Amino acid sequence: MATIQCRNVTFSNIQAILFDKNGTLEDSEADLRAFAQRGARMIDAQIPGTGEPLLMAFGVNGDTLDPAGLIAVASRRETEIAAAAYIAETGRSWFESLTIARQALNDAEKYLGNTPSPLFVGSLEVLKSLSESGLKLGILSAATTDEVRAFVKHHQLGDYIQLEMGVDKGPSKPDPVLFLQACQVLGVEPTATLMVGDSVGDMQMARNAKAAGCIGITWVGKAENVKGADVVINQLDEIQVVSE
Repeated sequence: MATIQCRNVTFSNIQAILFDKNGTLEDSEADLRAFAQRGARMIDAQIPGTGEPLLMAFGVNGDTLDPAGLIAVASRRETEIAAAAYIAETGRSWFESLTIARQALNDAEKYLGNTPSPLFVGSLEVLKSLSESGLKLGILSAATTDEVRAFVKHHQLGDYIQLEMGVDKGPSKPDPVLFLQACQVLGVEPTATLMVGDSVGDMQMARNAKAAGCIGITWVGKAENVKGADVVINQLDEIQVVSE
């Protein structure tokens, strides 16, 4: 059991910490924006007029990505459904719309490659330090499990991360069952587990699962993106183990 200090908030009797991936450990803004733009262009090529509305729905405005927008926080399945809804508005059947959306997003992903985005500066050192303190660490992401595993492998985080969990065909954030399942795999109680994330969904999920606490991180300085957090930080190294 460890005591964790974040700014003026103390969390006691902590056994584990779960981290979101995109926007928390991974500086994925540029890649997510490129993915959204490519996917929207591919759909617009088939259904002219859908590109701009799709970009707005994805949370892309010119060269900026809304960190609370669809592409930044939703699961792949949710993104496909949202895109398909815009396609269906043109009069196409739902299944045709879903097929077009899924294919376009798959093609956009292949075109951009599968190399994970870089870690935020200092993330590796923080994970190493927390792991050496005896805490169990896991990643619980809205990305797919395969994407989480690729991220861990690419950045050589396997010595520190004991859980690699994404959203595949089951529930999505903020469903608390995801947090509960992650805790079960790690062999810890939710009440002894912290959640670190950059979205309202992360906070709601952990709070509804009766987590020990919710740490919201906003590298871009927008506290409203992590509404519901017990404490808001701007860098991961603000998570400090003060006793074990």
